Amino acid sequence: MLDGTPIPSLESCPALVLNADYRPLSYFPLSLWGWQTALKAVFLERVNIVSEYDRVIRSPSMEMRLPSVISLKCYVKPARWPAFTRFNLFLRDRFQCQYCGKGEDLTFDHVIPRAHGGKTTWANVTTACSPCNLAKGGRMPREAAMFPLIKPYRPTSMVLNENGRRFPPNYLHSSWRDYLYWDSELEP
Repeated sequence: MLDGTPIPSLESCPALVLNADYRPLSYFPLSLWGWQTALKAVFLERVNIVSEYDRVIRSPSMEMRLPSVISLKCYVKPARWPAFTRFNLFLRDRFQCQYCGKGEDLTFDHVIPRAHGGKTTWANVTTACSPCNLAKGGRMPREAAMFPLIKPYRPTSMVLNENGRRFPPNYLHSSWRDYLYWDSELEP
């Protein structure tokens, strides 16, 4: 704290990880590495430093600024199809109930209930709030007069990444903005 500005803690200095094409590995959760992992990758020559924090770390033999943005030297091909997880299901459905549109108290619902032969698959499971899930119960959509706003489907990883961009993290370092929203429309 030389000029009155507190020195940020090391834990508050994660590095945004970009693929070799300078796109984030993921938007939600945002691809971040802790400062130690980022430094290890730098010293193992697995990444390029794109941008740095003002925060400096020192050892007896060297001094270096912490990386704030790094890019992988080798391109990692993203998986075409994401894993079928609760989180990815909520992300596909943009964290809102597909029956009423609310975003609180979320769970998931089998559109065709398992008791009626419905499977736990992308094409049959949708995000639902607990009240809607309870209201629908084990009934078919027609019986309950409840139909999902968007028909359940198997998303690609690209779709989930695009949906993830709608939920920016609470903290964005200024050096990250160009790499997260490079295709956003510019203000006049």
